[in-house]
Amino acid sequence: MRNAFMRLTLRQLQVFRAVYENLSYSRAAEEMALTQPAVSLQIRQLEEIIGQPLFEYVGKKLYLTDAAEFLYNASGEIFQQLSELDMKLSSLMGALSGQLRIAVESSAKYLSPHLLAAFQAKHPDVNPVLRVFNRAQIIRRLADNRDDLVVMSMVPEDMALEFMPFMNNPIIAIAAPSHPLCASESLELKDLQTWPLLVREPGSGTRKACEEFFQQKRVQFTNTMELNSQEAQREGVAAGLGIAFMPKHAVNREIAMGDLIELPVRELPIFRSWCVVHARGKRLSPVAQAFLNFMREERQLISQISKRFGG
Repeated sequence: MRNAFMRLTLRQLQVFRAVYENLSYSRAAEEMALTQPAVSLQIRQLEEIIGQPLFEYVGKKLYLTDAAEFLYNASGEIFQQLSELDMKLSSLMGALSGQLRIAVESSAKYLSPHLLAAFQAKHPDVNPVLRVFNRAQIIRRLADNRDDLVVMSMVPEDMALEFMPFMNNPIIAIAAPSHPLCASESLELKDLQTWPLLVREPGSGTRKACEEFFQQKRVQFTNTMELNSQEAQREGVAAGLGIAFMPKHAVNREIAMGDLIELPVRELPIFRSWCVVHARGKRLSPVAQAFLNFMREERQLISQISKRFGG
């Protein structure tokens, strides 16, 4: 090993990883609570130590070099080892502690904080870090091994993944109380296809599940409006822009308050399962393994959480 590598600091590696993940010096500076010149200085010092450039600009776009790819993978292993050391030392004192990095599909963002709160009640020294992404982003993060665990629906079959289903994810049709469909006591799916439909962006897991279901039922919605978040989709329905198919737990509160109506469609709900997922063969940290065990063993508690969201 080159002697120069002994001058590497963990702070430099943290800053480097922030730039790598954001592909932006300014966004990395914001994430690290540093100034942009301070980030640039850290990267410059790091490049001097390893003797190669890590990033290069083409026009105004930042690109990764091969050296950056190698350093990112190696630094990930370093931080993983340090995290495991921290957890093992904590376990000697009889307490589970450390960081738990969980990425969740955007449809699970209402549910996941409640699961983490229940887990943290049993392990108060664990520090959860929860990040929300759409399905396409989640799949990329799984491929890059960016998180300890992932919560998603419709686990891809073409990837080497371990997954554990833990809760139903029913998808229902909703409308504003003033919508003409709300006057019907019973509906067929085909009765909905002439009305404007509010859909999520490409890459959304809910959109993928619905499109597969529509194809199976030979139903086609030709009048659609795309919205890139559940909040916008939900508010669009409430405003009368159209109907939508959404996870029930994402709109259960609004349905209970009468702001939205669940349409009585005979073929619904579309049932999918929420799963805890990680790469096959991945070495889980003690905290990640504890969370997986919690999800496996605390079925009654998870069922109670599910009921709060209309599951």
